[in-house]
This record gives sequence, structure tokens and C-alpha cells, in this order.
Amino acid sequence: MSREYGETWVYESLVGGIPGLDVSRTLAVALQFAVFEVGVVALGWYYGTWDAVVAGTVAVVVAAVGSVEMHRLGAKNRLLGTPPEHKRLLFGSSIEIVLGVLAFIALLTYLFAWDGTGGPTLIDRLFGDDPPLPVVYLTLLVLWDLTYRIGTSWWSAVVALWRAVHVDLPDEERAVVRRLDAENIGFSLVQLALVPFLLTEPVLLGAVVGHVIAVAVVCSLAIWLT
Repeated sequence: MSREYGETWVYESLVGGIPGLDVSRTLAVALQFAVFEVGVVALGWYYGTWDAVVAGTVAVVVAAVGSVEMHRLGAKNRLLGTPPEHKRLLFGSSIEIVLGVLAFIALLTYLFAWDGTGGPTLIDRLFGDDPPLPVVYLTLLVLWDLTYRIGTSWWSAVVALWRAVHVDLPDEERAVVRRLDAENIGFSLVQLALVPFLLTEPVLLGAVVGHVIAVAVVCSLAIWLT
């Protein structure tokens, strides 16, 4: 199926928009996972930051699952017989990028500035007073990948609720969108894999759990209204 401008996520446009590069969705996700995971393990071995390798691996896996889900949500939403307003709102507005950037900036503020009880910041506790630059770079890259996909999940939930209220779908497509909304809930639940690494960070823990609950509530309401 051809993809018109404004009918893809920004992530999909990057994967499929490079001239001369024809990469399947499966291969794109596999390459994403392999590059990030090799980087996490290699830098953990070289700099001895083994404590961060397990957390980094879980983050890479969650981001990869998010990439799969973005491809699925994108492809299936483009097949729906919804009005142009729905696809323009979901894809063309690029609000998922805005939400991802806001979440990422909030995370950076917490990492570098929030000291909680007056002690060292989280970045100091993770990597010490003199953190290796390649490790910090890869960490921030993986965190951006995560926050972007979390932003996409939230925006998909919001648009799903809008669709449930404003778009009257035939019966066969109602079943499809219910499954899509359930998948979005499923992806948000996958993000709970990050919880064990956030137990000493109540602010981040509350943000992740709160996001999961919000997506579940909004998507469940969309399913019910549909």
C-alpha cells in the first residue's frame, strides 16, 4: 500500500524515506535492536559498567517492542476507512514527536539536576563523578528511543478516544480498532519491565506507572465507546 505524506509516523518516514535504501520493517527493527544491544554490552565490558548492562538491555528490548508496535499500528490504521481527519490527527500532526521531546527533556532535567535528598544526581549514581562519554551518549540515545515510543503510545491512545467519539465505523472495522487499542495497552504493559530498575527513583517510577495506567484507561474507554 502506498503511503501518502502525513500518513506515517516520523520513525516510519526515517526508515522508508532514505533514497536507495529498501529495508523491511522486520530487518529495521532487528538492526535497531542489534546495534543498541551490541553497544550496551561492548561499552559495559570496556568501561566495566556491568551494573547498567541489564537495565540497558531491558530498555533496548522495550524500545524494540515499541518499534514493532509502531509499525503495526501505522500499517493497520492506514487500512482503516476512517476520514482524512483521523489519519491527519494520528500521523500528520507529528504530536508524538512533541510528546517524546517533552518527556525526554523532563527526563534529562531529572537525570542531571534532580538530587532528591541533596545527594548526587542519578547520572552521578549511575556512572560516577567522571562518566565515560560514549556510555552517556548511548544511554541518552536509548532513552530518547524509549521516550519517543512512549509518547507515540500516549498519542495513539488519545487519538483512539477521539476516533471512538467522532467516527462511526462499520462492524468489521470496530473489531479491528478494538484489537489495535488492546495492543496499545499491551505495549504500555511491556514498559512495566522498567519498574525493577526504578524502585529507588520514585519520581521516574511514578511517571512510568502513571503513563501505563493512563494509556490503559484511555484505550479501555475507547474500546468501550467503539
